[in-house]
Order: sequence, then C-alpha cells, then structure tokens
Amino acid sequence: MRIVDLPCVTSATETWTLHAVRPSGQQQLLASLPPAQAGFLRAAEFTARSGELLLLPGDGGIAGAVFGLGDDRSPYPFGELPLRLPNGAAWRLAAGDHDAASAVLGWCLGAYGFDRFKVPKRAPARLLLTAPHAAPLAEAAAIWMVRDLVNMPANLLGPAELADAVIAVGESFGAETMRVADAALAQSYPAVAAVGAGAARAPVVAGFDWRGSGAGDAAPLIALCGKGVCFDSGGYDIKPADGMLRMKKDMGGAATVLGIAQVLMAADLPIRLMLRVGCVENSISGSAMRPLDVIATRRGLTVEVGNTDAEGRLVLADLLAEASDARPSLLIDCATLTGAARAALGPDLPAMFANETAWAEAVAAAGTKVHDPVWRLPLWDGYDPWLDSRTADLNNIAGKPFAGAIVAALFLRRFVAAETPWLHFDLYAWNDSTRPGRPEGGEAQVLRAVCSALQSRHIPLQDDRNRAVT
Repeated sequence: MRIVDLPCVTSATETWTLHAVRPSGQQQLLASLPPAQAGFLRAAEFTARSGELLLLPGDGGIAGAVFGLGDDRSPYPFGELPLRLPNGAAWRLAAGDHDAASAVLGWCLGAYGFDRFKVPKRAPARLLLTAPHAAPLAEAAAIWMVRDLVNMPANLLGPAELADAVIAVGESFGAETMRVADAALAQSYPAVAAVGAGAARAPVVAGFDWRGSGAGDAAPLIALCGKGVCFDSGGYDIKPADGMLRMKKDMGGAATVLGIAQVLMAADLPIRLMLRVGCVENSISGSAMRPLDVIATRRGLTVEVGNTDAEGRLVLADLLAEASDARPSLLIDCATLTGAARAALGPDLPAMFANETAWAEAVAAAGTKVHDPVWRLPLWDGYDPWLDSRTADLNNIAGKPFAGAIVAALFLRRFVAAETPWLHFDLYAWNDSTRPGRPEGGEAQVLRAVCSALQSRHIPLQDDRNRAVT
C-alpha cells in the first residue's frame, strides 16, 4: 500500500483565499469584497450554484476564488476544487456557511487518483489547514486506502497481497495479527478453503485483534468481517464476460472493514476490536468446488453448493461463526454480495440487514448525518425455508428466483450466534462514473456511517456480552 499523501498543508509561503458561498450568502459576500472583485462577480453573473467556480482577478494575476455550494450540505461539492483550481497551489478557505471539517474531507476525497500505473497529469491544489482536523483526515486516509485496494488489478492483488494489507494495517497500530493458510485453514475455516480450492493462489484468512489505550478486558468488543474475493469468475457457474469486468472489486467488503478498523484505531476509541478477512479467489480448475458439492463449515453446518457463484456467503460463514462466538457487543460484516441488492437499491445505496433495530436505526441516522447513506432491508423469516436442502443442512442459494439479497442475509444469519447484535452490509464498493469527491472506481461505502455511529456512542456498548469467553 502507498503512504497516503493528502493534499493538505499546515503552512505555505503563498496562499490564495477561497470563498465558498451559498445563494443565500451571495449578497453578504459581495459587500465584503473589494469593489473591483464584487463588480467582476456581478458582471460574470455568479449565482453560487453548486460547482460554480470563478477565479478573482488581482494586480498580480489571481487574487482568489469564489466557489458556489448551492444548497448541498455534503462534503462532495468541495471535491471539485483540488483538480479545478490552479495546479498545486495552496488555498486558504475563508469562513462561511459551511462546516470546515466537511470541507477538508470533501477536498481530500476529490483529490484522490489511482495513479499506480500512470503519471498524473497534474498536482491537486492544496488546502491550508488552519485548525486541527484529525477526524476528517483520518477518514480520508482510510478511504484512499480502501479505494486503492479495490482499484488494484487482480493480478497484483491476490489473496496473499490482500492478507499483507490487513497485516500491515494491524501492525501499524500495534495490533496482534494473525494469518492462517494451508492445513490450518482447512481445519479452522473449511468453507473459506473450499471456495479457494480451485485457484492457483491459495486462500488465506488474515486478521488482527486490537484494543484502545483506554480499553480494559471488559471494554466493548467490536467484530468486523469482510468478504475478500480478489477475483470472482463465478467458478463452474461461470459469469458471462461482461459480468467479470469489475470482479476485481469483489474484495470491496474486505477493504471496507479494513478502512473502518483503521478509522476506529486512529481515534483510539476505548474498545476492543476484532477483524477477520477471508482472502480468496473463485476460479475454475480440477480442484474447484462443483455444483451440488457438500462442504463443511466452522459452525458445523453442512452446505450444499447450489451455485458456485454464490461463494461470498460461504467465505463469510466461517468468519461470522468465529466472530460471534467471541460474544462481541456488535458484529459487522461487509460484502459485495448480491446483484439483487443493486437491482433493488442501485449502486449508491448499500443494503443493510440487522437483527437488532436499535443498531440499525443508529447507523442509518449516522449515515444520513454524514452523507453516507444506507437502507435497511428485512431479514424476512418467511423466506428462510427457501434455503432448505435435501442433502445438507442448508443450500447456499434459494430454490426461487426472488429476494436474492434477503436470502443471502438469511444464509449468513445461520452462522451468527442468536444473542449477537449483527449488521450485514451488501454494498457495491464502486462508482460507475466520476462525480465531485467520488471518482470513477473503488469506493468506501458505509465506512463513515459505521464509524460515526460507533464514535458517537449512539447505543450503550457496555453489557454482559463483554465478559471474557473461556
């Protein structure tokens, strides 16, 4: 992973002033500017609509800039600025009707570019930080990391490399790391091993355990599990060619939980943290799992493979069983799991499933507040029998062509201990086109919603689930 070089500075020899303004504040801005600059804005018919940018003339060329925010209160309008303002220049954001931390985050998100394999055409404009902004900078750094991982071509990011990234993040915060492969993997994570059996690159489970500096043995335990399928061919139930074009992003859930963990650790929350990622490739070979094979799982349940392209839920099954047995205060998993969730909600709105309403409401409210939305879908018990199998304890798909995202969540629920508060996110992890602050490519959906909910302590975390398990 690259070292993130965010486009922010704490000092600069020369800066220009940037005025970010809404339509309601336009007249106040005009009254505050020198007459020549105010006259220029009037002549240019500046209206402060979102994304409208004008450079103010001065005796030496540029005297500053004015940028329209419209009525958009999200960080994203500021994402336009790093690549539209003059190349590499430093800017001081004037006070105005906007949140400074949100502006910093939006600026950083808009400056991102995946430039591993080509030289960028220009340097982003830099933002002068005039106050501490640790939280948005930590979020931006984590989002850059998630985007980098999701954007990395699959030939360069296989199971071993994804596991390396997990270990590197854990070690950077002093966590106790773990890496399980080969015979130990087959013993402890048999479903993960079965999914990766057909690939030349061996499957791995990687993770770490961490606690904040103020966290004792009874501190709340947050467990994070991620689907890390580095490329998904579909296996013997092979995808069509166009269905494989973005399958390097099928490890987007793993990247997302890793980003969440990084933000929580950077904030040094008084919690214990458990992270597990199943790093695999779903390929075709003589050793690959076949339709109607029966595989074992860590939970002890047997699963009939109704479709080899429903492999992500098999990877998560073992991870969820391990994590829920640790009796966490909250268990969260993230996965690019079903096309059905995208058909229902589209690419921008991740589906959320929860077995506890309080946590679901907390994350949904936090997501709305920080402009990282989620939408809850039901764990509809009436569809649970659809997973019945005549051969095994359950099938990995339903026998009916409906409610695919719900059925996948119900499958996962079979592996979560009943008393464990659990959130499952079925996300896209990708931007299909470039928008302000959201360049085309990998994206860290639900990261800020989850981190905001946890950091705000919406729900009491201290309870009897935190007793040590012996």
